[in-house]
Amino acid sequence: MFKQIIIELKRHAPFTAFGALTGIGIMIVFRNLPFKVSYNIFYILHPIHVLLSALVTASMYELHIKKKPKLWGLLLIGYFGSIGIATLSDSIIPYLGETLLNLPNRGIHIGFIEKWWLVNPLAFVGITIAYFRPRTKFPHAGHVLLSTWATLFHIIMALGGTINLALFAITFLFLFLGVWIPCCTSDIVFPLSFIKENEK
Repeated sequence: MFKQIIIELKRHAPFTAFGALTGIGIMIVFRNLPFKVSYNIFYILHPIHVLLSALVTASMYELHIKKKPKLWGLLLIGYFGSIGIATLSDSIIPYLGETLLNLPNRGIHIGFIEKWWLVNPLAFVGITIAYFRPRTKFPHAGHVLLSTWATLFHIIMALGGTINLALFAITFLFLFLGVWIPCCTSDIVFPLSFIKENEK
């Protein structure tokens, strides 16, 4: 499993770096967005990220187990794999970066609590789609890009117009790390860790 994780991280690094570069481009264009606009964009991107993450996490489990999984098991794996890790990727890691940079409008914005009525149902929509039509490739690519952009708008919320070269470099690093490890963990490592060797 550890060897497979390393292989997957290597495979995903170039695409994640590309996503982080698109994030820097978006940041240059939208760096002066008002807080409320950035907040609203975050709460469009983050819930869709959760939906795709739940779809991929549940699909990965379903596609790698011999028999059709029980719905309750799929619900638990899909929900915690998507909500937990999307929160880490989109909210907690960028908040740590904002705190490190001492940005003026920093805040943690935990989606499944702050907008529970939006984020949680979309996780269940993703799991339901996976139960009937499991898919991983396209949803995973979309999940990585959406996670990058959700993380970015979380940071833009905190900027308050403050921007410099060092900020771009640190933002790139947090965009890359905030997506690379959590997304591979939620989509690959987390669901496969629930499959016993004789069930694969």
